[in-house]
Amino acid sequence: MDRLNTATLQAGHPWPMGASWDGHGINFAVFSVHAQAMDLCLFDAAGSVEVARLRLTAHTNDVWHGYLPGARPGLLYGWRAHGLWQPDQGHRFNPHKLLLDPYARDIVGTYAWNDEHFGFDRQQPAQMDPRDNAVTALKTRVVDDHFDWGDDRPPHIPIADTVLYELHVKGFSKSNPNVPAALRGTYDGLAHPASLAHIKALGVTTLSLLPVHYAVNEERLVEKGLCNYWGYNTLGFFATSPALASHQHWSTARDEFRAMVKAIHAQGLEVLLDVVFNHTAESDELGPNLSFRGLDNASYYRLLPGNRALYENFSGCGNTLDIRQPRVLQLVLDSLRYWVSDMHVDGFRFDLAPVLSRGDHGFERGGAFFTAIAQDPILSRTKLIAEPWDIGPGGYQLGAFPHGWMEWNDRFRDAMRGYWLHSAQPPRTRGDFALRLCGSSDLYQHRQRRQRPPAESVNYVVSHDGFTLTDLVSYNVRHNEANGEHNADGHADNLSNNCGVEGPTEDSAILALRSRLQRALLATTLLAQGTPMLCAGDEMGHSQGGNNNPYCQDNATTWINWTLADQTLIAFTARVLRLRHQLLPLGHQWYSGLPTARGPADLAWMGASGESLQVQSWNDPSDGVLGCLIGKPGRATTPLLLLVNPDSRDCPFALPPGPWQALLDTAHPQGETDWQGEGHFPLQAHSLALLAVCPAD
Repeated sequence: MDRLNTATLQAGHPWPMGASWDGHGINFAVFSVHAQAMDLCLFDAAGSVEVARLRLTAHTNDVWHGYLPGARPGLLYGWRAHGLWQPDQGHRFNPHKLLLDPYARDIVGTYAWNDEHFGFDRQQPAQMDPRDNAVTALKTRVVDDHFDWGDDRPPHIPIADTVLYELHVKGFSKSNPNVPAALRGTYDGLAHPASLAHIKALGVTTLSLLPVHYAVNEERLVEKGLCNYWGYNTLGFFATSPALASHQHWSTARDEFRAMVKAIHAQGLEVLLDVVFNHTAESDELGPNLSFRGLDNASYYRLLPGNRALYENFSGCGNTLDIRQPRVLQLVLDSLRYWVSDMHVDGFRFDLAPVLSRGDHGFERGGAFFTAIAQDPILSRTKLIAEPWDIGPGGYQLGAFPHGWMEWNDRFRDAMRGYWLHSAQPPRTRGDFALRLCGSSDLYQHRQRRQRPPAESVNYVVSHDGFTLTDLVSYNVRHNEANGEHNADGHADNLSNNCGVEGPTEDSAILALRSRLQRALLATTLLAQGTPMLCAGDEMGHSQGGNNNPYCQDNATTWINWTLADQTLIAFTARVLRLRHQLLPLGHQWYSGLPTARGPADLAWMGASGESLQVQSWNDPSDGVLGCLIGKPGRATTPLLLLVNPDSRDCPFALPPGPWQALLDTAHPQGETDWQGEGHFPLQAHSLALLAVCPAD
């Protein structure tokens, strides 16, 4: 198009960002500090013909804006940004490339890795590529965000009652025969009664969904015939992934997602989103111009000091969003508020969260992002969970996030794996176990600043990122050959699974041991002080064949096989969660080890003979048997006794005086036991037991 048409475009407002319909027309607003001009490009309904190109003449506080009277939702558009092509100075403007609106609610088209989408000539990277990519570029569709929410309300589950359940929308229901075939692997599939009945019966409270934002598959994966199944490569922070929609009952993926949230809320369950604000899908300096890079590369990304043609890569994915820039921070906050206000989600898990508060000199606990969240009347009420590390300098920040933030506790994961599987070098001890079991006080019970409650520790032994629980006790090393990286990707766990056999087996004794270890790990996670997290499928015995990094496996490797679900393990998991909800064995407060008003100490530790542990006993790797006498449980009205035996020999455990009854014994397949008695409890190898004082007659 040779001529710019400005006849119908009015000045409009620099707010709200993106495209917004007011019932009479559409206002457009896009941020760019360094652009010299901005064109709004309109397309036909198919997105194949550019029908108008309108120059925005209004420019306020670094926001280009215009108003198109008479325009309605359904309009397809994109941006062309004019400016300098000076990669060495951080500027990568190329008006030949159509760009997505960073605030796009609906993204149209299918992205293919064509050379025309790159701002530079891939044969001569210093040169601008002059080809126009508008026909094949992704485009933004203007939406009307109205949805009939009815009486939907957030469950607001207290943190002390929260049990997280991490799942992938597709993988959870894709192979469930009780879900209609057309709905499997979709938002509708997760909302189906067959899915929610399982989740509800299990006893979890809060679904933590792997990314559902619009994402792009990396070029290297596409070349291998793979995809980014997990979705940690976001391009649209306001757009719902259409790949997860069934399109059976709803005209848009956005409405299907909202209907899913409404159905989940109706069951009293919460929905959290895993969000990826540390980087975008545009990759490093050799990546394409899809949106942010073409609109204002020097503002959206952290560029390498001394060589602004390159990117600071604290994400490991090629680039890092620059949250230091006020408008980039605004983008993140606006996205979060949108997903809470318009999509009704209940909170977020932040991937590589330290990136969000990196200043000029590293992680800042009092940084602008945390301050903005804390004062926000919407976001401050939501559940906020940090993955508390990135790959930048000083990137490991477990325990350093502000009060009110929960954090994935990988030290809990490593200590419990080491304790039960003897996989750590040097071996994990009773001291490690006790510290992590009781809320990781070294991380959260700080003396020099306000204490954080133990529930802010998210306790897990398995997440999406690593072995499944079944594979954890079945494999010593990873088996990631299908990922196409010669088995060099993923964690080099090098476990000892205690079973002597690698991989599948028909040996009944080994299978029984593996099952017992799974139950011990599950019970430890679910009864520990803190907020427990299960990874979907672990309660069913799901296996990924030893692949501990299946991010690119959109197939039976990652889809939960419901026909092989271990019903006994499901029943066991539900039983443990019932005990947690009923008794909350370790309460929502820090323990002192001092006597209570009822007499015994609020928490005391003992060895198998009933004696209090001496200092040297805590670090003795040859003896792992341990008892925890809880004089002040969270909800139980009488003391509880938690007994653990990670060793390979049964151990009669000397009980405190009086009659006791066992509420849980993981040595039994469903954890059920009717044991009552005094003197000694028969604590079997590789098992955990929870006992209570017998009620008086």
